[in-house]
Amino acid sequence: MTDTLVPDTSTTDELTSRRIVTAIPGPASQALHERRLAAVPVGVSSMLPVYIRRAHGAIVEDVDGNRFIDLGAGIGVTTVGHTNDAVVEAARAQLGDFLHTLFTITPYESYVRVAELVAERTPGSFPKKTVLVNSGAEAVENGVKIARKSTHRRAVAVLEHAYHGRTNLTMAMNFKAMPYGTGFGPFAGDVYHVPSSYPYRDGLSGAEAAARTITYIEKHIGAEDLAILVVEPIQGEGGFQTPADGYLPALQRWANEHGVVIAADEIQSGMARTGRWFASEHFGFEPDLVFFAKGIAGGLPLAGVTGRAEIMDASHPGGLGGTFGGNPVAAAAAVAVIEQIEEQGLLAEAERIEQTLRPALEQLQREFDIIGDVRGKGAMLAIELVAPGTGATTKAPNAAAVQAISAYAGQHGVLLLTAGTYGNVLRFLPSLAITDEQLQDGVSVLREALTEVTRGA
Repeated sequence: MTDTLVPDTSTTDELTSRRIVTAIPGPASQALHERRLAAVPVGVSSMLPVYIRRAHGAIVEDVDGNRFIDLGAGIGVTTVGHTNDAVVEAARAQLGDFLHTLFTITPYESYVRVAELVAERTPGSFPKKTVLVNSGAEAVENGVKIARKSTHRRAVAVLEHAYHGRTNLTMAMNFKAMPYGTGFGPFAGDVYHVPSSYPYRDGLSGAEAAARTITYIEKHIGAEDLAILVVEPIQGEGGFQTPADGYLPALQRWANEHGVVIAADEIQSGMARTGRWFASEHFGFEPDLVFFAKGIAGGLPLAGVTGRAEIMDASHPGGLGGTFGGNPVAAAAAVAVIEQIEEQGLLAEAERIEQTLRPALEQLQREFDIIGDVRGKGAMLAIELVAPGTGATTKAPNAAAVQAISAYAGQHGVLLLTAGTYGNVLRFLPSLAITDEQLQDGVSVLREALTEVTRGA
């Protein structure tokens, strides 16, 4: 599909396809951007300075009337689709009842219901409990302090290429300093980065990679001092590294044997994103704690920690909570999100997206040698770009191509996210409401971008 330079024939209320009617960014976005530069610090940067007026499903429309196929979903947040009708209605109804009481003062049912629903869907049949907070980083912070309280140990281990947030502790847990941590230290101590499983680059089996990780932990930290090992079943900002088979279960066995809490950071990979409720299920991995956020509430701020009841209960009364944690409007939206995932069969939709998108990406890999790897699960897929002719040898990262492709796509009505420790990964996190036609149109723009970039290489 070529770019549409005049309004399409659908009604103004329908957001079904991309449409470019001005330069990108358009005049209205440019005017807003001038206001933004005067009011918002430069540290809060934007990938594409088009200012959004409305969105639905997998399409966002800017203030100039340009429409974009959203292949990022706010970094995996609007999993059930922008402005899902049932989620909007649940939030609207709650707004009419009450907006806030603070659960730790006067509680309400929706917080309890979210806790019940998430506990039923996280891996493992053991009794679980849940604390709700506001953001993914806050969930990680709470998970760490709960594990430390439970084990009476101090150390935290995280994997290479990990990303866990922008708070002081989570900045220390991130693998990549720039842009998340550079100049913001000193950071929290007793955080250790250990080798991970990166099959495309390390070539190790799951057992071999796990042995390397465990040896490093035992030699550099010591199991007796380790409170928690935090892993992303599929790494997010690190480039969607998908571990080799057997890696995560091996880490789980070792952690269980040594009294170490093992946690899955499912903030990006959870909530039906990969075709399972949580990505851990793909790997036979049953973590003690699960951190969730992003897709849980359809775009409203909500996050939490769900885990073994005996670990979660280690904290004394009053030790967990926060003013806005488990906000009733966000909690009501979360209940609706979970119901929508089940009623609309969205786990199957994630698999349908993979069945459409993965073959298309693999075909592009055959056409363009700068695509070194295609990986991921469900609606969480990525391609890693390398310098021309190096894919089977040095696999030299090609960050410049990623930036050029992302920019081209934005100019032509497709929102593409970048990622990766080396800045050389394009990640695909579409809403589960995206249609095959929208996916295919997005891929057509990606092919155009690849052609343009490789022609100039």
